[in-house]
Amino acid sequence: MTPTMTKNLATYLKNQNIEVTKNLTTPKVALAIGAHPDDIEFGCGGTLAKWADQGCKIAHLVLTDGSKGSWRQDMDRNELIKVRQLEAVAAAAEITDKTDVTFLGYVDGELPHSIEVASKIAEHIRKIRPDVVLGHDPWKMYRLHPDHRNAGLNLTDAVVIARDPLFLPNSAYPYFRPTHLLLWEAEIEDHFEEIEETVSKKAKALLAHRSQLETSMGIHNPDDPAERDELTRRIADMSTQTGAPKGLRGAEAFKLISDI
Repeated sequence: MTPTMTKNLATYLKNQNIEVTKNLTTPKVALAIGAHPDDIEFGCGGTLAKWADQGCKIAHLVLTDGSKGSWRQDMDRNELIKVRQLEAVAAAAEITDKTDVTFLGYVDGELPHSIEVASKIAEHIRKIRPDVVLGHDPWKMYRLHPDHRNAGLNLTDAVVIARDPLFLPNSAYPYFRPTHLLLWEAEIEDHFEEIEETVSKKAKALLAHRSQLETSMGIHNPDDPAERDELTRRIADMSTQTGAPKGLRGAEAFKLISDI
């Protein structure tokens, strides 16, 4: 398929009357899988916070070490890895103080799409046994960052590996089939979670990633209250813009896959 054909297909699909769903029943356990230490908060921080407030157990799985997440050429990468892990734990605590955060530690920018990575994710799915798994949409058109693409591909592979009993015969955990898969930054968005009451928690979680405030969020002085407040307003405005067309007062959007 040529790039033009692919683009035309995406336009065609977006113009169809896609059935939209809203607000899953609160899961007992949810697992969010991000390529980098701040991706989860960007992609589904408000949804996780909402579910946590309603009694859901939340787990985070971060695939890379975040070692290239700086514009400073003199930045010590080992130090940056430590900082980003601490920030990820602090951000998760803004969503709920009971969040479990696990790091696989692949080198930032070098995450492969491989059976090795997918199997590690599948093992984690079997261990956590989440009703809902959340992660990157690997089929987003023109996605530049290879880690985001490969994180999504590894995740979708991992769901199959986790669910089928003949995969991972030496696994320490029994096979497990999640009920739903939610993909953020999706090419085709067909599910929306209302987050009006937890969008402030999402903003606080993002602000906990201090090392990323300039590169990812446009904040030049992390200690300036005005800049921090402006980010909070931007996050709230984005959620409002996402939810309003669907009759929601603030939302995060996903591709929902339930036939797993």
